[in-house]
Amino acid sequence: MATADWSRKTSDVPEGARRQWRADRALRPPMRSPGRPDPSREVQRQFWRLIATGVTTVEASLAVGVSWPVGTRWFRHAGGMPPLSLAEPTARYLSFEEREEIALLRAKQVGVREIARRIGRDPGTVSRELRRNAATRSGKQEYRALVAQWKAQQAAKRPKPAKLASNDRLRDYVQERLAGNIRRPDGTIVVGPQPPAWKGLNKPHRQDRRWATAWSPGQISHRMKVDFPDDESMRISHEAIYQSLFIQGRGALKRELVACLRTGRALRQPRARAQNRAQGHVTADVVFSERPAEAADRAVPGHWEGDLIIGSGRSAIGTIVERRSRSTLLLHLPRLEGWGEIAPIKNGPALGGYGAVAMNAALTASMTKLPEQLRKTLTWDRGKELSGHAQFALETGTKVFFADPHSPWQRPTNENTNGLLRQYFPKGTDLSRWSAEDLEAVALALNNRPRKSLDWKTPAEVFEEQLRSLQQTGVATTG
Repeated sequence: MATADWSRKTSDVPEGARRQWRADRALRPPMRSPGRPDPSREVQRQFWRLIATGVTTVEASLAVGVSWPVGTRWFRHAGGMPPLSLAEPTARYLSFEEREEIALLRAKQVGVREIARRIGRDPGTVSRELRRNAATRSGKQEYRALVAQWKAQQAAKRPKPAKLASNDRLRDYVQERLAGNIRRPDGTIVVGPQPPAWKGLNKPHRQDRRWATAWSPGQISHRMKVDFPDDESMRISHEAIYQSLFIQGRGALKRELVACLRTGRALRQPRARAQNRAQGHVTADVVFSERPAEAADRAVPGHWEGDLIIGSGRSAIGTIVERRSRSTLLLHLPRLEGWGEIAPIKNGPALGGYGAVAMNAALTASMTKLPEQLRKTLTWDRGKELSGHAQFALETGTKVFFADPHSPWQRPTNENTNGLLRQYFPKGTDLSRWSAEDLEAVALALNNRPRKSLDWKTPAEVFEEQLRSLQQTGVATTG
């Protein structure tokens, strides 16, 4: 019946052309009807390139011209990992733009050889393209660029079974190291806590997690070479393990095993997305990437870095360091009245001494003692203690910027200074017992210690030179 229908639909087509269609159809497996074909691979490459820069899925979707539900589906189905190479395809293959040109010329009844001449391709290439990738749902060959692109992409796929899916021994080894039971020295299993059911999301927030051996994919991959030095079948890269966990449809490892990873993430998070991201008190205009370029150059004075060093009992000392001279100022943050006597109140005052209000007051008192030219910027970490940075910038004229999460190297001078200060204020000790005069004495000792980075000058000497230079500039301008 189907053959008779096909014959009726194509009765006005020459028999030779019909034979060629059947031959072309016989050389490849049946293709499902695409409905509305997916966007081209070029669009998907642009989407994943934008994801790699750190933008959100919604922003990347809108930028490439697809709806955000489609972009979200791409991201989730791929586990946050690009499912295709982001490198541009070689000129060997027809591009979507060339297929659009073929469709337009074909609609104008332009011949195959003329089309080939205009797009700079061999006539055989154009002829095969028109035969193989034309739309045939109407019973006739009708060339449309979007359908042709989809058919070419489907025919170009070369799927192969995942290594973990075809090698049971390898899969069992990976699964045991990733999600195996914790055991006592005598071999008995430790049950551990009962975690909540996995719902396809990240690890449960502030709830028990299943106790497992929890080797990382990198540890599993490299340990195989030790355990099976002569068995090449017991080899797999850490990236292949991650793909089996994150990408839907791989079928090798159960998706819920992502809960055994250290991060417990259900999707891979692009590295750039964790950087330069505004959150809470860190707005888009004060992220690290917005800091002026001169702040990165130690040739210009007046750029500072700051942080807290924490002691026992929620005690703390504020530290700020000038990048060029390495001159250090210590902020006294005494505990407020009622500490240890009044029960903590949610969203109430921070009685430990380093809440936003106390921090602003201490910073303002220290920075306003400096000339305006020597308090241009302050780079802080992501701590909530500086959530009142807008008020501080208004009162002092010092622009505040926040380093990216987990990026202490963006405040190297301050991190180095905090290490030196631990000689005086060790971890685990009560820092609230020291007075402002005590902190001033420690800062004086540190600022009079010669530094190799300053050609064995002291931070105090270099800072004094900066002050004299500013005074001379002011006199010359006045004169």
